[in-house]
Amino acid sequence: MQTAQSTTPYGRRPYSLALLANQIAAKSSSSQTIVDKWRVLDDIRKANAALGVSDRTLSVLNALLSFHQDTILNGGEAIIVFPSNKNLAQRANGMADNTLRRHLAALVELGLILRRDSPNGKRYARKGEGGEIEEAFGFDLSPLVARAAEFKGLAAEARAREQLLRSLRDRITISRRDIDKMIATGLYEEVGADWNAFSKSFAGLNGRIPRKAPAEVLGPLAGALEHVADQIRAILEDHLQTTKISANGAHDERHIQNSKPNSISESEMSLPEKKEAGIEPNVAPKTPLELEATQQPPKRSFPLPMVLEACPDIAEHAPNGIRSWRELMTAATLVRPWLGISPSAWEEANAVLGPEDAAVIVAAILQRSSSINSPGGYLRNLTEKARAGAFSLGPVLMALINAKMRASTQKRA
Repeated sequence: MQTAQSTTPYGRRPYSLALLANQIAAKSSSSQTIVDKWRVLDDIRKANAALGVSDRTLSVLNALLSFHQDTILNGGEAIIVFPSNKNLAQRANGMADNTLRRHLAALVELGLILRRDSPNGKRYARKGEGGEIEEAFGFDLSPLVARAAEFKGLAAEARAREQLLRSLRDRITISRRDIDKMIATGLYEEVGADWNAFSKSFAGLNGRIPRKAPAEVLGPLAGALEHVADQIRAILEDHLQTTKISANGAHDERHIQNSKPNSISESEMSLPEKKEAGIEPNVAPKTPLELEATQQPPKRSFPLPMVLEACPDIAEHAPNGIRSWRELMTAATLVRPWLGISPSAWEEANAVLGPEDAAVIVAAILQRSSSINSPGGYLRNLTEKARAGAFSLGPVLMALINAKMRASTQKRA
């Protein structure tokens, strides 16, 4: 295509050095430069904030590109499209004429396109004898080729900024969630710390974030929240470590006190006959766990296989399974905070019931956790009954075994 390279605009539109600079830049691209017009448009769209291009202006540029038949744009020559305002407005979603003119002027001012005005200001093309366009007047798209590398770099920077902002917002969201739940856990578990000060500090950092807040605002906020979260996490971890040490010491002491020649072995895996439990096997449960008070004296250390048959879910919390009472007690210690049982309720149950029976109660509560609203309160209630000598584990285990048998029978039916 050969064109009359007009440099000044038609009519009363002024000429400027900025317009001349854009024309010079358009000529700077090599004839070997080849770009995909839609990829260039996508880069401009991503870098619209840096370039100062509005969405409506981009829609006009998209319409202009649609009038160029080829997808590939070549550098080193003018790339003229010459649609009428009427046709251009239709492809720009029915944009009003005055609005269309304003956005065309913006594209020229931003150096994304050039005007190649005819002597009378009309847009048209002249064809030669072979039907090939010899002269065209309209809008020149060659700046898109010349600045393609610039647009690509700006788009990459915009994507990096977006990724940074998403990362900062994710860090803020996670830190806020962690702080909120860790404070609640610390209060519920009665961990020694100044939770009032942490709550006030958190409230000061928990304000609403503007939707378009820059990284300069989000970065310090994310750092401050993570600092508070790290402080609380360190307190909880220290408390957990102290609790584990105390629990291990209590278990060791209990094990020594119960060392009798005729005691039941930890690895005992034989089930007694059901009549030895002292309860008829077909008695219907009176509560979700049949944790009803009885007048029998407390029985301790039921055979481990019986406990695991009644409460199989506890084994899922033991990495290597449960083959001894010690492993059952360890699993119960891990399950206890998950059920929401406070350390004080757990320590009291261990002191009154003994570590083995306390572990069995936790396993039973876990087995029927969906039927118990407050596991911690339930455990305290049973501890008080045991203190008064009005509680036995036998009905608990048999009720769970019977429920399991009834469920299995219903499935077969």
